[in-house]
Amino acid sequence: MKTALRCWRLCLFLLLSGLLLPLRAQTAPQVVDIPTRPGVTQRFVYLTPGQPRAAVILLAGGHGGLQIFPNGSFKWGEGNFLVRTRALFEQQGLAVAVVDAPSDRQTAPFLSGFRQTPEHVADLKAVIAWLRVKTGVPVWLVGTSRGTQSAAWAATQLPRADGGPDGLVLTSTILTDPHGRAVPAMPLERVAVPVLVVHHQQDGCALCAFSEMPRLMDKLTGTPRKELIAVSGGTSQGDPCEARAYHGYNGVEAEVVGRIAAWITAP
Repeated sequence: MKTALRCWRLCLFLLLSGLLLPLRAQTAPQVVDIPTRPGVTQRFVYLTPGQPRAAVILLAGGHGGLQIFPNGSFKWGEGNFLVRTRALFEQQGLAVAVVDAPSDRQTAPFLSGFRQTPEHVADLKAVIAWLRVKTGVPVWLVGTSRGTQSAAWAATQLPRADGGPDGLVLTSTILTDPHGRAVPAMPLERVAVPVLVVHHQQDGCALCAFSEMPRLMDKLTGTPRKELIAVSGGTSQGDPCEARAYHGYNGVEAEVVGRIAAWITAP
């Protein structure tokens, strides 16, 4: 009895201190396929707490071809920052859609060369619409690394009134790209929804140097609210452009997801 009482008091203390989230009813992950363009479907893994506060569409980096199996597992990308933290977003009270390449891009090069096309924008617009109907809460696009090129481009092409997102989160943004259009080179002045930028100060990827961050923030002139969260800490392993380096917030995932969730659900 005394042990149970001590545990109860500890949980109460943590709740009052904001260090422990209240338990939320959660459902089992679902694999969802929705039609987007003629003859094309878009697959994603959907997770949700009982009463979500907002919804996030998570866009992985790299080639983006997660190749989601019917049981909800991934052939590729399980280690990607946004893929591996999907349950953390759900635990923060957010509905989550982890988006694959569409059905007509299920072989190499997957999303490479496709992220800034009208077809990709149409696919993401369909996912946004599905989540709005399903949840009834604001829907945010969240990209990491190459995924920021998908998220940012879609936000420049889709105003909120035309089915675009309610907000945008860019993590480990592609700031320079010798073979394509980096995010700061996009018409970001068109983005009229809140924008949160998250970047590790020690990101060692040549395409994501923290010193280039002012170019991005200065272009966000149309947003009603913007902020840069500069992350520090964690550990870096392997290729500096991969998910287990600072680029992927290795070791500080929970902190980063918590700060993202707090920002997008702020009144």
